[in-house]
Amino acid sequence: LCYCYTSMVSIDIPVELVPYWEWACINLPRPFLIILVALLFWNLNTLLYKLELTYRGIAYLLFCNDKKWKKPADPMTYCKPILEDETKKDCVEKKTIIFVRHGESNWNDTFNKGSHRGALVFVIGFIPNLIYAVLYEFYLLLAGKMDSWFYDSPLSHLGLSQIEALNKFLKTNKGATEEEKKLISILRGEPEAPSSCLLSSSLRRALSTVAAAFRDRLDRRPDDTILVVPSLQEISRNPDTLAITPAHQQVTASWIDKESKVCDFQHIFTNRTDMSLHSGNKPMDTNGLKRMMEFCTFAFTRKEEALIVGGHSIYFRSFFRTFLPANSKYIGKTKKVVNAGCVGFTLLKVITPQGVKFMIDEKSATVIYGGF
Repeated sequence: LCYCYTSMVSIDIPVELVPYWEWACINLPRPFLIILVALLFWNLNTLLYKLELTYRGIAYLLFCNDKKWKKPADPMTYCKPILEDETKKDCVEKKTIIFVRHGESNWNDTFNKGSHRGALVFVIGFIPNLIYAVLYEFYLLLAGKMDSWFYDSPLSHLGLSQIEALNKFLKTNKGATEEEKKLISILRGEPEAPSSCLLSSSLRRALSTVAAAFRDRLDRRPDDTILVVPSLQEISRNPDTLAITPAHQQVTASWIDKESKVCDFQHIFTNRTDMSLHSGNKPMDTNGLKRMMEFCTFAFTRKEEALIVGGHSIYFRSFFRTFLPANSKYIGKTKKVVNAGCVGFTLLKVITPQGVKFMIDEKSATVIYGGF
């Protein structure tokens, strides 16, 4: 054996193979680099867009204040006098909101242990899984695909199975209490149910969740669409919370969605999804509180009695913390909704002397599926 040194790494190579190894080291890198550069230039638009996303991702990671805001006053302080005054019923509006958390994403699968595996399995597999994710991200770039493992991370295979379980639940369960029965009928879009519409965050995992979980509803109700609402974008500085879809363009299904037999995701994204409000990524000077307030205001501009919202765990938890009374011990203020979990509640809009205030009626909060 002789030793061939490449950089700082020594490799044991049989003597008879040394000439071939030397030839490969000298002659192969150049054509490989030429092919690599050619592929990047061939897919220049995708390359430039990914570079912009990378720049934006780094900027968000370093400078955004998405999770920082001054804690609002207890909504009960302003709302209680109005709610207790029988003569001021006209000052109160109500809207049923149903939060539906997305299934597990590739980002979750790479960086979070999750409930489906033990800590030891996660730790042992973390580095190999991360390397695989990085290599697959590089492949998507070279292939010119408007897709990503990290940015706007899509549903994972486990996430799809979680959404399938939710879909099955909606088909087979009617609810144990009157409130559960009402909320499930809303989710199904049954004729006798209160009027409702489907909303989603601009992030693909939320949209895929709504598309797959409510595909039967979409089939039965040809006029239904999924409206993408920018103010529902997740509260975080991580790259997976940045939307990969350009403003006002239709969403492109991820490679996992395209391989799935759950439903025709691309058909739903192209023909049953309303992107008219999608103005691109959340701006740098925004934060979660601003977007939650925007959503509350938006919710009461809708004519429907109920809004079905596909969204995210930190956003939902922050919403409960902000709009429930300060003395509330509701579990949603400390725990995240589980993947594919559904929770319904009544959101109040109260006209007070201090202006419009929003508050969740704690008694109305109902776990429909999954819980916390």
